[in-house]
Amino acid sequence: MDMKKEPIKSANIAIRFSAFAERWFPDAFVFVALAVVLVALAAIGNGAPATAVFKTFGDGFWSLITFTLQMSVMVLAGHVIALSRPMQVLIEWLASKPRTGAGAIAMIASATMIVSFASWAMSLIVGGLLARACARRNDLVMDYRAAGAAGNLGMGATWALGLSSSAAQLQANPASLPKNIFDITGIIPLTDTIFLWQSMAMAAIIFAVTVTTAYLSAPSAEHSRTAKMLGVDVHDKPVASSKPATPSEWLEWSPLLTLALSVLAVGWLVQELAHGDLLRVISSLNTYNFIFLMVGLLLHWRPRLFLNAVSNAVPATGAIMVQFPFYGAVAAILTLARNADGLSVADQIAHAFVTLSTQNTYPLVMGAYSAILGLLIPSGGGKWILEAPYVMQAAISLKVNLGWTVQIYNAAEALPNLINPFFMLPLLSILGLKARDIVGFTFVQFLVNTPLVLFLLWAFAKTLPYVPPVLP
Repeated sequence: MDMKKEPIKSANIAIRFSAFAERWFPDAFVFVALAVVLVALAAIGNGAPATAVFKTFGDGFWSLITFTLQMSVMVLAGHVIALSRPMQVLIEWLASKPRTGAGAIAMIASATMIVSFASWAMSLIVGGLLARACARRNDLVMDYRAAGAAGNLGMGATWALGLSSSAAQLQANPASLPKNIFDITGIIPLTDTIFLWQSMAMAAIIFAVTVTTAYLSAPSAEHSRTAKMLGVDVHDKPVASSKPATPSEWLEWSPLLTLALSVLAVGWLVQELAHGDLLRVISSLNTYNFIFLMVGLLLHWRPRLFLNAVSNAVPATGAIMVQFPFYGAVAAILTLARNADGLSVADQIAHAFVTLSTQNTYPLVMGAYSAILGLLIPSGGGKWILEAPYVMQAAISLKVNLGWTVQIYNAAEALPNLINPFFMLPLLSILGLKARDIVGFTFVQFLVNTPLVLFLLWAFAKTLPYVPPVLP
């Protein structure tokens, strides 16, 4: 076989999946609209009155409004920082290191997964910015779709095994843990979840396999579709700059306000870190967005340049603002539209999986259940609150280690993000692509990671003894 004319086998598979996705995978909005309709039909089929489905659709529509704003601000802040001169220099330096397109894709995958251990939100921003920067190089032929897919791997492979794990943080924080879960599990410290050696070993294995898959599935130069071929302009628009024309504009161009606001921001952060739980502070999306906005203001130095960058970034938030409310409606219909026996579709799914389990098969069954439900409710913390009463009680009955049960949920929770556009939207906004452009490559990762993750969950479960919960 002539390697100059045909891509290597793994890359060929990715290209075939990508071609299929480009033809058949709908726009992210169509994806969520179909999800709403199918879940509504499932709820009615489960015996919920149509009137209850109508009500939960409308009531749930705005249930994610806070999260929607947080994600929009996250994308906006990422753009603002990227448009600053210091950040552009740093990103360009990182993007200059790879020598081949496949090497650049592996670098993006590595960077996003490393960052995701500290912050899943930051991993999306870093992945998008690095992909754009690598695509700007004239001396590098890189498939922009594969690079975009690599930018999603922090969310699709490793984030839930790190500090930003919603389930682990909830279980370790008595102030945040709902009483109905606390009464079953008690407090489970992070040393029994994300800091287990089994969890860290699993994260390392997933990291290595995922980076290798990203490298091997990268199309060769002859078969790559660059950003230019896809019609994407990866050159950031320069932030408009001019001198103050009138005395009233003087403060807009003076760094005095920037310095004053920065002092206030640092003062707040110091107090939060001094009097609050460090892990809670650094994993909060509000804190993350606050810091990023303040850093963006400081990097631009002058308020007018900061505001000009914000204006350039606003269009990237449109898809998030429109689509996230529909996911809120999906979650509401799944969990709140109940039949005459008081059971929702989510309840029925949970009971079905739990009753199929034994102590030996529980990691596999629960992992599969968590991944499937994650396609419909892509919210780590919110979904854990729904699942925990069933899955943790089942773990106690079957005598499965409770800390590892949380990690089973965490590792499986990431898998649907490889094919569900929900968390791709901030990344796609930065890339200027649609979900169909990258999902062919992320689907390859899904095919590799799913059996790997389920096997590791099952194998490591055998190394951990059951310890009864310590209840008050």
